[in-house]
Amino acid sequence: MGPRLYRVIQPVTDIALAAQFYAAVLEAPGRRVSDGRHYFGGDGEAILACYDPAADGDPVGDGWRHHPGEYRDFSVEDPEAARRRWEAAGAANITEIASMPWGETMFYALDPFGNPISFVMAGTEFTG
Repeated sequence: MGPRLYRVIQPVTDIALAAQFYAAVLEAPGRRVSDGRHYFGGDGEAILACYDPAADGDPVGDGWRHHPGEYRDFSVEDPEAARRRWEAAGAANITEIASMPWGETMFYALDPFGNPISFVMAGTEFTG
């Protein structure tokens, strides 16, 4: 078996806010694994690891840099419900749900830390 993706690090600057926000939008409490890390997923699926280096006592340096096109893509059964959860949780720049030229039905948003996220309707995921 070749390598498989098991964890994605999501940069945050407030681990308590990140845990609260992602628990609301992902409908799962996740688990705190250190002072600066809160994990969602696992048990055979990839982990979304919210990570606040300052809370873990790690050097921050120039801080996190994310590329504006570096999205975390989630597949959901009900994009309307997911969009309502994001809106209620205080996400920013939430787009309308739309059908994309490559076949996905989805919307985009920013989490409280400026990280871009997208939610794709299950069954429309483009995998190449």
